[in-house]
Formats: sequence, structure tokens, C-alpha cells
Amino acid sequence: MALTDNKSAIKKVVLAYSGGLDTSAIMPWLKENYDCEVVAFAADVGQGDDELEGLYDKAMASGASECHIVDLKEEFVRDFIYPTITTGAVYEGEYLLGTSMARPVIAKAQVDIARKVGADALSHGCTGKGNDQVRFEGAFAALAPDLQVIAPWREWDMVSREDLLDYLASRNIPTSSSATKIYSRDANAWHISHEGGELEDPWSEPSKQVWTMTTDPEDAPDKAERISLVFDEGRLTHVNGNALSPYQALVALNQLAAPHGVGRIDIVENRLVGMKSRGCYETPGGSVMMKAYKALECLVLDKSALKFREQLALEFAHVMYDGRWFTALNDALLASAASFAKLVTGEIVVKLYKGQATVVQRQSPNSLYSEDFATFGADDVYNQSHAEGFIRLFSLSSRIKALKQK
Repeated sequence: MALTDNKSAIKKVVLAYSGGLDTSAIMPWLKENYDCEVVAFAADVGQGDDELEGLYDKAMASGASECHIVDLKEEFVRDFIYPTITTGAVYEGEYLLGTSMARPVIAKAQVDIARKVGADALSHGCTGKGNDQVRFEGAFAALAPDLQVIAPWREWDMVSREDLLDYLASRNIPTSSSATKIYSRDANAWHISHEGGELEDPWSEPSKQVWTMTTDPEDAPDKAERISLVFDEGRLTHVNGNALSPYQALVALNQLAAPHGVGRIDIVENRLVGMKSRGCYETPGGSVMMKAYKALECLVLDKSALKFREQLALEFAHVMYDGRWFTALNDALLASAASFAKLVTGEIVVKLYKGQATVVQRQSPNSLYSEDFATFGADDVYNQSHAEGFIRLFSLSSRIKALKQK
């Protein structure tokens, strides 16, 4: 039986509502097709006032019985971004998981609202082609398996943007969207993503109108800027000497790095559902934070520990991208990363210049770096002749193999 086969049992639905074209159409569609009350839920994850302004009135005008706008900014950065940074996760070598990290905190808050209002079902505006349907519904399955899930894009017969606009117009529901919208964007405190338009052709270079958060590196200041980041057991606590909350620290880094064009990537990635997609991402503050964190790790973790953390990063990148936050595997990986993070305390200075964030200074009370040992000059602590015995033992198996072959 499909999740929404039992329509008569659904009396109240909580819809993840953004005010965009899709969810504006979903609101009346749910009421018409399920004869139910629809409660709008919107998450403030730092996407900006432009997206949230007027959202309550828009939801109510579209037919919502209630509208809950929940401030998740600090929770998002503190409980989802910071732990992910400790794993070092980067999806397919470049993507800093901005959309992926936001989904579990949004889904969790949506379930909380559903419990609060006594809803029977949850609904979202994700398409059947994307990753987000899996991320949301995976979270729903772990947190609220008793609630039914309604995914209109997998049920209705509308197939295009024009269909949705016609649907709203026929019901006199106002929308600011139009058939000429070029890009699909997703923004939060960590990043903004861009898809669609010329980006659907991987041979097409992104035009200047794609980018909205960062300055073109070619137009960035000719003078470099240096910023200081202080970490305490894996958590960023100070930016340029100022004590800041997790969200405030990220906002500060965004404001510092964006004018220098830091954090732009243009990638073709593997979606969870099997197809490839092309997207452009802007993650200015996040790029600086990740670069600084990894530099500090290199100072305090030994070779075997850092190797293991790097392996953990590869696995965790897929766990996060695939929407498996509320799983035992996620808990185990985060616990492992947290054990390493206890050593990640210190200060990093990053130079921002023409799209690049370069670590130029680093210090930590837990540093394993010793100038006495590493110097190319004279020293009194390292006997170079000891290396001969180490190398003979380290390469012993190769020596034995070669001897036997002779």
C-alpha cells in the first residue's frame, strides 16, 4: 500500500512551506485532494529576510489554517554544521554539503510541529528526481514512522512550471513566480546553490547572473585580507578576536569572505537517485572555516589518526548527502570525529585574496610540530643514523620478496 492510499484517515497535514511556486500550489492541492486541514511550516535556517518576509501572510492567503515559522539558525550551525566539519566531509571532493546539512534539522522541526498540532501526515515539495525527497522522508521514517507522507510531485499530473502557474491562476491564488524564472536556488546560512538555466548544459560557462552571494574573483579587491579563527575542541569560538555564537561566527565569515570571491564551485555531481546534475555553489564562510579546521587538524593529529579521519570523511560525506543523519552509522561516525575534535584547539590565520582562502599561520597548545626535530639546521634531538635501521625494517618485506625472486 502506498503511503497516501488511506486518504480518509488524513485530517491534518503539516507542509514544509517555502512560499515558492511548488509549495504555493501544493497548499490548495492538498486541501482539494485530501479534504484536509493544512498547516504551513517554514524553517529559518539563515536563508535571509527576503525569503521570509511576508511568508506568513502568503501561507494564510494560500489556504493554510496555521503557519509556523521556526528559527533554527543557531541549532543548524551548532548541531549539524559544526559536527559535520569535525568529520572533514566533502562530497565528491568539492561540495561542502550545504543543502544536505540543512535537511535533517528542517525535517526534525517539521515533525515537532506535527506533534504539536496533532497532524496525521507530513508533506513536502521535493520532486521525484531529486535527493531531498530521500533526505526528508528518511528523517520522517526515523522520527515519525506513524505519520503518513504526501509527496505531491509523485502524485499529481502537473509536469511543468507553466502547469503550476495555470493551476494557481485558476484559483485566484497570487504568486510572485513567473514562467521566465531561470534558476532553481536553495539558500541557508552555510551556502546558496544554483541549478537550471544555462547550467543544464555542462559545456556552458556560468554567466555572471548565476552568482548572487560572492564577488567575482576577477573583481575582488587587489589587496589581501587576513582573518583569525580560534577553535576550542573543534568548535569555532572567535573570529578576529570576537567571541561569537556558532551562527554569528558563520555570518561574520560570510561577510568577510564573500567580497573576496571565496567559496565558488561549479560541479557535476552524482545524485542519490542515479542521475548526474550540474550545480554551482557559493560557500564563502564555510570554505574558510573548513580550510582553517583542517589546517589545525594537521597540526595536532598524528599520521595514523589523520589517515583514519580522512577515511571517516569520505564515508560521512555519503551518509550526509544520502540523508542518513538519523541512523546508527551517523552516530558512530560523529562519535569518532568528536574524539579527534577534542584535540582541535588553537588559532589559524587565513589570507583571503581573489577567490582563494590560504592558511598562512597556525598555532595550538596540542601541536605535534616541533621545530627542534623538523629543522634543516643543526639539532641536538634527532640522530639521523637511526633512520637506517628504521628503513631496513620498514622495507623488510620488499627485501625478502626480492631475494626469493632471485
